[in-house]
Amino acid sequence: MNIQLVTHNFGLLLLLFSPVFFPPILFAFWEGGNSLYSFTVAAAIAASVGFTLWRGTKRFIRPTDELSLRDSFLLTALFWLGLSSFGALPFILLDDLQLSVTDALFESLSGLTTTGATVIVGLDLLPHSLLFYRNLLQWIGGIGLIVIAVAILPLLRVGGMHMYRTEVPGPTKDTKLAPRISDTAQFLFLIYCVFTFLCVIAYWLCGMSFFDAVCHAFSTISIGGFSTHDKSFGYFDNPLIPLVGCFFMAAAGINFSLHFFAWKRKRIAHYFSDMECTAFLLILLFIATITSATLYFLDVLSLRDSVLHGMFQSISLVTTTGFTSASMTGWPTFLPILLLMMASIGACSGSTCGGVKVIRVQVLLLLALRELRQLLHPGSVWRLKVGRNPIPNRIAFGVFSFFSIYVLAFIAIFLALLATDLDFQSSFFSVIATLNNLGPGWGVVESNYKEISDVHKWILSFSMLLGRLEVFSLLVLFMPGFWRR
Repeated sequence: MNIQLVTHNFGLLLLLFSPVFFPPILFAFWEGGNSLYSFTVAAAIAASVGFTLWRGTKRFIRPTDELSLRDSFLLTALFWLGLSSFGALPFILLDDLQLSVTDALFESLSGLTTTGATVIVGLDLLPHSLLFYRNLLQWIGGIGLIVIAVAILPLLRVGGMHMYRTEVPGPTKDTKLAPRISDTAQFLFLIYCVFTFLCVIAYWLCGMSFFDAVCHAFSTISIGGFSTHDKSFGYFDNPLIPLVGCFFMAAAGINFSLHFFAWKRKRIAHYFSDMECTAFLLILLFIATITSATLYFLDVLSLRDSVLHGMFQSISLVTTTGFTSASMTGWPTFLPILLLMMASIGACSGSTCGGVKVIRVQVLLLLALRELRQLLHPGSVWRLKVGRNPIPNRIAFGVFSFFSIYVLAFIAIFLALLATDLDFQSSFFSVIATLNNLGPGWGVVESNYKEISDVHKWILSFSMLLGRLEVFSLLVLFMPGFWRR
């Protein structure tokens, strides 16, 4: 393992991260207040440390050095841990927030992992600079700063597909959109930016202020869920705004490589030729119908509100975005549990969502079906296929292994929360919310995580990071063999 090369590249990533503080600095300068000092100091610290690490290790790096697979795993973990720590500086330095170090790290990590779990209340009273910064963290975390670095900084010497594969979630199909990985990352980044721009315009035309439109577009396309208001989408009266949110949340939940090929070939049918995308859209339609019908026929809401809130809440939670348009406190207990459980599936691989991903669930169901068939016909041989695409046994075994580790991790984190005196309901649903990068849970964590203890926040911070790195990329660091030469 080349520690000098990992440190060198981490310093470069930190340098790339430091300009994130500049837009909030401009907001703070324009509106005045204490936040100008907080963001300026944070930017200076991040840039200084990044430059020191990058420059200090440069003499140890040979022109032929490249990151190995193990180096890439370590750098990815350092990226999320290190940048979350530096990203927490404005939250720590801003006296108006009065956040502890634990709360600040939780908020920063929640933003960068696009979880959307918050410890901050009174969002409507916060300075614009801080609100913009929170949503900007999610936008960067959605595409992944490492993918951005691969796209615009060829100086970052990545070993083949290693860094890209540790960053892009899910067993993606059509992983390489171009012969060179830097071109692939550029295409993905361009699509991400185009969707964000279109979302900003759509929100603005529907009545959001331009500031709110930008912030909510950042957290919509990243499937993050941070809002500039405590009521989230419930703050806005115009019913067109949630409908726009539904469209762009669903679009962000689709494999971005599908967007690329659909746009390139100018064929919308390309989306429906993909079995994972088709299954994902059918799941959204089914859950939204069940939710809306239940709200209406049980006289919880009017027909209009049942359709609007039922559809919005369903798409928001199933895609692991975490926006809310109405409180679910008065809803039948069946609905919040259904929606939170469905968030464990998430959306498509190669998207910005959390969860297990639809393609993995499809493969698991096919594996179970194959076992049932072989019980009836022991001598037969059944090949796994998703649509017309065969699934190699290696990928099927990897999916099963991922799901096994995912379940074991869920149980371990759940028991750790129970052992530290968090009630059963809050423990169970906070693990669902953080391990799947969803955000809102149920119980004491339905709206925010301010009331839970610091121990619980550290446990859930690990859960957020584990979910964002797709379990294996983080747990591999705890294997003794990883550190052996």
